[in-house]
Amino acid sequence: MCAQNLTRYPYPSGRRVVMGKRGAIATSQPLAALAGMEMLWQGGNAVDAALATAIALTVVEPTSNGIGSDAFALVWDGKLHGLNASGRSAHALTLEHFAGMDRVPQQDWLSVTVPGAVSAWRSLWERWGRLPFEQLFAPAIRYAEEGYPVSPETALAWKQAEKTYLPLQGEAFQTFKQVFFPGDRAPAASEVWHSPAHAETLRTIAQSGGDSFYTGALAEKIAAFAAATGGLLTQADFATHRADWVEPIATDYRGTTVWEIPPNGQGIAALMALNLLEGFDLSRYPRESPEVYHWQIEAMKLAFADAHRYVADAGTMMLPPTALLSKDYARDHRSLIRHTALPLAEPGLPKGGTVYLAASDGELMVSFIQSNYMGFGSGILVPGTGIALHNRATGFTLEAGHPNQIAPHKRPFHTIIPGFLTRDGQPLGPFGVMGAAMQPQGHLQVVVNLVDYGMNPQAALDAPRWQFIRDNLVLLEPTVSPTIATALVDRGHTIRQGSFFGRGQMILSTNGVLVAASEPRADGLALAW
Repeated sequence: MCAQNLTRYPYPSGRRVVMGKRGAIATSQPLAALAGMEMLWQGGNAVDAALATAIALTVVEPTSNGIGSDAFALVWDGKLHGLNASGRSAHALTLEHFAGMDRVPQQDWLSVTVPGAVSAWRSLWERWGRLPFEQLFAPAIRYAEEGYPVSPETALAWKQAEKTYLPLQGEAFQTFKQVFFPGDRAPAASEVWHSPAHAETLRTIAQSGGDSFYTGALAEKIAAFAAATGGLLTQADFATHRADWVEPIATDYRGTTVWEIPPNGQGIAALMALNLLEGFDLSRYPRESPEVYHWQIEAMKLAFADAHRYVADAGTMMLPPTALLSKDYARDHRSLIRHTALPLAEPGLPKGGTVYLAASDGELMVSFIQSNYMGFGSGILVPGTGIALHNRATGFTLEAGHPNQIAPHKRPFHTIIPGFLTRDGQPLGPFGVMGAAMQPQGHLQVVVNLVDYGMNPQAALDAPRWQFIRDNLVLLEPTVSPTIATALVDRGHTIRQGSFFGRGQMILSTNGVLVAASEPRADGLALAW
């Protein structure tokens, strides 16, 4: 898919293809990537490296994730395994808590479900980890205790978060603002920020093997703070949390198999869109042509319509994933795609806050994603712990009868989706694109770049992107030709220029060589040796 194109760079960004044979790591923050490489150099495997990277990201990119995140993973060890570590809502939660509301509030205890990231770390390490569990935490603890210089893109996201989080009032938000906005401002790029409480909590999690977070002192602290400030989560909610091993779902796209985690995640939307797109011969047209943009956008719109109607916690799905991924269904549905834009009306799609990483040692390959959502998440931080809690319950709907309607002890619709590619039963490697509703759209565009246009991983990530928002509104990156924008308007699309198009990483294996990439839309770094 990319072996013959390792020097092909139709979209120069000043970056070069990173290659190695023994191991590779790619993520959105350089210090976190280095944490992963430390594990490889110390004799660890790709899972050790991925976990050290993920744990470090809770410190060095708190604008997107934290100890209070959810997480998903795909791991190849000769077979592909899926892990769903998203948390469930409180047992005490009822619809009456949302009386008079039309949606779940974004910064509120009602938006918090049990965080699953710590259970993902433990579950992956138990199955594949080679190094001691505590060793994986060492870089993150060092960054939190000694401080680290805030990187430019993270500083920008932190600054933008001021308008959301600084106005929050109430006891539940005060510690959060003191920790992340000391002096009522975000730290600037290159300013050193540290969090001793975060370090101590990571040390406690490391020493207890994660048990403290779900059945020990940390669970007790979270539940006590919830009880004191209006939250519903209890120690029992934490004690009953489990990360679940799941069978990944997939579709074949022109000979390449694209893998995702099954619902409650939205990865199925990327697969449905690829099934629709398979009926159009994209390679007959230049990648930068209105036809190629139009077909991708329309396929994604139809896939989103189905995802928003049917995707929910696995126990409440109205249709099985196999029905939505049927090639026959795609063939019938494809007839809706015409020369002009479909007049679909979908709700606005929120911006996310997510980190993604890929790791490989040549045998194990890891696709891992964890997220707080909407930046810092709920705006609630448990005093003395550094645990900033996500707001993933905002993925629920309050619509009566919808399979994703909020309910007790239930997983919400999730935006975060790790991806993986295989061909003829052999692994190509992990990939992902962060950013709420941009994620399946990013997966679609990256796969098209790789499969239909033969790009290498770095070029596939660098290429100009589009993002469907709602109705016929589509955002284009500034690098997209004005000629294409005009042609899309002529086809009925409403075109605007946008500024956020996800942030992706990828590691693909080609003839025993690991090709690692991290795109320029983040502070990221790809390393290989």
